[in-house]
Amino acid sequence: MASFDSAGPEGSARAHTYEVIFGHDTPAGKAFDVLLILAIVASITTVMLDTVQGSQDDYARLLRSLEWVFTALFTVEYGLRLWCVDRPRAYALSFFGVIDLAAVSPTYLALLVPGGQVLVVVRILRVMRVFRVLKLARYMGEASVLAAALRAARYKISVFLLAVLSTVVIVGALMYIIEGPAAGFTSIPRGVYWAVVTLTTVGYGDIAPSSPLGQAVASLVMILGYGIIAVPTGIVTAELTAARVRAGDETSVCKQCGHSSSDSAAVFCSRCAAPF
Repeated sequence: MASFDSAGPEGSARAHTYEVIFGHDTPAGKAFDVLLILAIVASITTVMLDTVQGSQDDYARLLRSLEWVFTALFTVEYGLRLWCVDRPRAYALSFFGVIDLAAVSPTYLALLVPGGQVLVVVRILRVMRVFRVLKLARYMGEASVLAAALRAARYKISVFLLAVLSTVVIVGALMYIIEGPAAGFTSIPRGVYWAVVTLTTVGYGDIAPSSPLGQAVASLVMILGYGIIAVPTGIVTAELTAARVRAGDETSVCKQCGHSSSDSAAVFCSRCAAPF
């Protein structure tokens, strides 16, 4: 995320506001972040409760009032962020700036589109600020390695998904021919739906083959499903290992004590001296 400086001179109201809102290493900044995260969680809980029938009947007015209170607080906070930084436009277009704006927009949108307030669940993305509060930002490097692995595996996964799509279309058409409308396979798309549900081992059971041949095909699809589930996992795991090697983050794990070493050239464990 891009860094922003205070818009005012040291000791000014803008500088003090900037220190509280963006000063994650100061006591005031930490307290602000913790209170902000608690408010985000509370606002999301309010929206969730507002969709529960019992809560709607008994506490509809209270929940709606709380939602407007949270929205007002977040609106003021967003305005203060723009006011105290030196580049308000750049902040508004930054990742967290867009998320901050998206967090307050749905409630106002609900005035024009009924039910739009449920979109405030996007506020959960603002909890990502907990990485700074708890000093977990150094672990974001792991996310970069994972993203690199997914990018490297995209072609293999695309081929895999194409093969799966072809399989479910063929099986769906086959089951439509074998079972027909009497067993619930009223069309090829309906058969494809059954193939997807069966191949992924979900098994809703809303459609089931009744003939011996159809049950035999279903059995093969079920067994095939277990093998298919393992394929993308293996692809991503292999690319993740390769990404770690490219990033110079390959580790050696001791078979004796389980201690890991970031030194890929190490021959012996630094804890128990056992050979790797």
